[in-house]
Amino acid sequence: MAISKEQQAQINDDIREEEVRVIGSDGTQLGIMSSDAALAMADEAELDLVMIAPQAKPPVCKIMDYGKFRFEQQKKEKEARKNQHVVEIKEIRLSLGIDTHDFETKVGHAERFLKGGDKVKVSIRFRGREMGHPEHGLELMKRFAEALAEKAIVEKPAKLEGRNMLMFLVARPAK
Repeated sequence: MAISKEQQAQINDDIREEEVRVIGSDGTQLGIMSSDAALAMADEAELDLVMIAPQAKPPVCKIMDYGKFRFEQQKKEKEARKNQHVVEIKEIRLSLGIDTHDFETKVGHAERFLKGGDKVKVSIRFRGREMGHPEHGLELMKRFAEALAEKAIVEKPAKLEGRNMLMFLVARPAK
């Protein structure tokens, strides 16, 4: 994983500031001193001088093992990526002539998707003469939303877009 120059911390001779606030390797404040004196202290301890807060006045530098610091940072980033959940949009397609059991099955699928932390996109495709009665589709969407009322919130209400009617549902937050 390549790190851009902006993300990479300034270390040792890269630090161009006249004065810096120095923190020791054990976390104690060593005070404000010239960057040359701080670098000499870091060399004496056989560690690196790393700028950790360049925006501070004066900038804050810490005496530490930079290789170990980078390793720990990469480990934290990897752990954060592993634990994050990407919300997917799962689609459920209904038709105007849907029967009760098929409807209940689709509601069950939507419940499962919502429980998994995903958004649900409910769509109805109008074919042929069905376009003349969009109110039937709206009624079906309302019925679907009511069936999931205790588990989901309507994020975007049903809306006709061309030949499709779409509605988005998200899981109700846990109490």
